[in-house]
Amino acid sequence: MLFKQLKDNKNILDTDFNTIYPSPLDDLAGLHFSPITVIQDAIEFLVQQEGTRVLDIGSGAGKFCMVGASCSTGVFTGVEQHEHLHLISKKMSKYYQIKDVHFIHQNINTINFSDYDAFYFFNSFYENLDISDSLISNMEINRDLYHEYSAYVYNQLQNMPIGTRLVSYFSYNLEIPNNYLLQSSSHEGKLKMWIKTT
Repeated sequence: MLFKQLKDNKNILDTDFNTIYPSPLDDLAGLHFSPITVIQDAIEFLVQQEGTRVLDIGSGAGKFCMVGASCSTGVFTGVEQHEHLHLISKKMSKYYQIKDVHFIHQNINTINFSDYDAFYFFNSFYENLDISDSLISNMEINRDLYHEYSAYVYNQLQNMPIGTRLVSYFSYNLEIPNNYLLQSSSHEGKLKMWIKTT
C-alpha cells in the first residue's frame, strides 16, 4: 500500500513508512535513513532517463533504493557490508514486490563504479567515527577505515565520465572530487547535487 501511494505521488510520512522495519530499526530510522522528501528530490536529479543505473553507496536497510524504484524509471542497486541490513533489504523488496531494485552484500571497495550511471551517498562511512546510536551492535571506531573508504569512493568517482551525477546527503565532501561541480543544495544545505564537469 505504501509503495503504491509513492508511485501515485501521494504524500507518505516517514514515521508511517519506517514501520515496515522491525525493531529497533524503526526507532533508529529517523536518524539513519534518508527522509522520503530527500529521496524524491535526489532521484529527480539522478534519474534523467529510463533505465538510469543508480548506486546507493551504503544502502543500509534499503529505503533509498525501494522508494527510488517506486517513484522513478531508474534501476537501483544498494551495496551494504552489514549482512543483517542487507538481508532486511532483500526481504522487504521481495515482500513488497518492488521491481528494478537490487541489493549487494559487499564492501564498497569491491564495487566498480563504471557499472553505474549515477550515485547517492548518505555519509555511509561515518559509522567508523561515531558509534553512538549505531545500527551495528559490535561497531568499533576505526578512522583508518573511514579514510580508506572515502578515498576509494573519491577515486572511483574521479574516473567516471563527464556528466556523471552524484547526490550527497550529510556529507563532509571528502569523497567528492574537485571536478564535480555543485549544481544546487537544499534541505538546509544538507542535500547537494553534483555533476562531473571535467
